[in-house]
Amino acid sequence: MYAARGVLSVHTERGTSIVPANRVAWTPAGFAHSHRAHGDTDMRIVFLPDSLAPLVPGRPAVFVASDLAREVLLALTGSRDYDRAASARLRRVLLDELDEAHEQPLQLPEPRDDRLRAVARMLYENPADNTPLAALGQATGASARTLSRLFRNELGMTFYEWRTQLRICHALVLLADGHDTTHVAHACGWANPSGFIAAFTGLVGTTPGRHRNR
Repeated sequence: MYAARGVLSVHTERGTSIVPANRVAWTPAGFAHSHRAHGDTDMRIVFLPDSLAPLVPGRPAVFVASDLAREVLLALTGSRDYDRAASARLRRVLLDELDEAHEQPLQLPEPRDDRLRAVARMLYENPADNTPLAALGQATGASARTLSRLFRNELGMTFYEWRTQLRICHALVLLADGHDTTHVAHACGWANPSGFIAAFTGLVGTTPGRHRNR
């Protein structure tokens, strides 16, 4: 699944992945999933036959989209009709590119613990919330130490890493809806655009302005 323009969010039992135009999302057969388009999105979907499926991970994954992978995806989903042999060759090229690509998900793992769910729900509703973890813990009946341990053990990241991922995911949606960088920075909890631009570039691989223009 690829967004030639706009942003996709893909939901599985493992959590939510945000897929901008420089990522490719792969979902194997048998995994229940749903997706949503944000902004003016041009979504492309390529199906792989069973014979090729073993060449990609047996779990949902998000890869960096190389320039060649992008062009192959656009070719396979464009108006030109390829014969079976040509389509098979293009799919093999795509798989070769994904095999060389890094997995680089913008993923929000789904919390299982009720206390983590409560914290996540508050921040989903207001990503700009800068409440410290200790105060969030008081509101959910858990200490900051307990919540920190749960974030590391259950979600594989610190609270601050998770909150930054959440904010960048929200920022991608706002940018897809046409908001400018300054508005998005403040809406996602950054006091100034420069801090937001640095965090966005570190996770997405390009600046908010270049991403929006693309």
